[in-house]
Amino acid sequence: MKILFTGGGTGGHFYPIIAVIMSLRERVKERKIIPPQLYFMSPTPYNARALFDNEVKFIPVPAGKIRRYFSVRNFMDAFKTAYGCFKAIITIYSIYPDVVFGKGGYASFPALFAAKVLRIPVIIHESDSHPGKVNAWAGKFAKRIAVSYPEAAHSFGPKSRERIAFTGNPIRPAIAAPIKNGAHEFLQLEPELPTILFLGGSQGAAKINDTLLEALPDLLNRYQIILQTGRDNFTEVNETAKIILKDHPHANRFHPLDYLNDLTMRMAAGAADLVVSRAGSTIFEIAAWGLPSIIIPLPQSISHDQTTNALTYAATGAASVIEENNLRAHILIAEIDRIESSAVLSDTMRSRAKAFARLDSAQLIADAILDLALEHEK
Repeated sequence: MKILFTGGGTGGHFYPIIAVIMSLRERVKERKIIPPQLYFMSPTPYNARALFDNEVKFIPVPAGKIRRYFSVRNFMDAFKTAYGCFKAIITIYSIYPDVVFGKGGYASFPALFAAKVLRIPVIIHESDSHPGKVNAWAGKFAKRIAVSYPEAAHSFGPKSRERIAFTGNPIRPAIAAPIKNGAHEFLQLEPELPTILFLGGSQGAAKINDTLLEALPDLLNRYQIILQTGRDNFTEVNETAKIILKDHPHANRFHPLDYLNDLTMRMAAGAADLVVSRAGSTIFEIAAWGLPSIIIPLPQSISHDQTTNALTYAATGAASVIEENNLRAHILIAEIDRIESSAVLSDTMRSRAKAFARLDSAQLIADAILDLALEHEK
């Protein structure tokens, strides 16, 4: 059995694939199936170590981005994508996998195009509440469609209903469960003080960083703050904070970190009382942790997905939303105080987050992939 995965470009596409692969390995053992050969096709490996650790062979194939604005690079990337499709057809024909799993995004287009041409069964997964261009196209011929938000099913049309399953978003076991015991000691936090965790993604979020820095002198009087700055922003944020908090009596309550590895992320989630985050795949991690949250989506001019994701998640009662155009220090402070000052509101958000989470997502998708692969082998 051979299975090819495709996607990438961002951690939001790549790490759910890794979660599915890890679950697939476990399901193969439980179902007593001969271990399949696994491949990952994308312009870059994103995290070569994660692929190596999971015994996945990387196959580089170029793909051009699909920009929503005029750019000369659109013309260059069109040729890059065309070449990527040609290379994908040749490469996938030589492998001839039993099933192709696509996570969406421009990086997955060549492999999905080749699978369509070669009539190889396809399963896709859509992380957003409204499918992107590649998944919307692939949904027309995919054998199975998995969605993270139930609302996304409507976008694929009534003819696709029997092929769609609400699975949630796959989360790696390494970060799915918070660690509470020892978390405060590990992160050098005060045990009795509420902890606010700010997540800007692996690259950080400059707007969130800047707004938090302005709000810090007030917030640190009542809370301790963990901020994932992003590696490129750490020095600037750290130096600015030192100036702002020079004479502040609680300056030690601010904990900027450039990057949170799996262990640190679980510890931070275990210590946190509230999370402030962007509206990417981190939403599903926050839901799995069962934490209240304030979601600050990227503007629609940058990402058409994040605003709809944030509003869809907030509609469950698990979070509140501050749109970036409205993000000011006093608004952020007021929203944090509103949630933290009400035990009823905070507890309700926790329960709604847990209800939204689907911890079996990776297993559901892994089983669907194996079932389709076995069917194709016959």
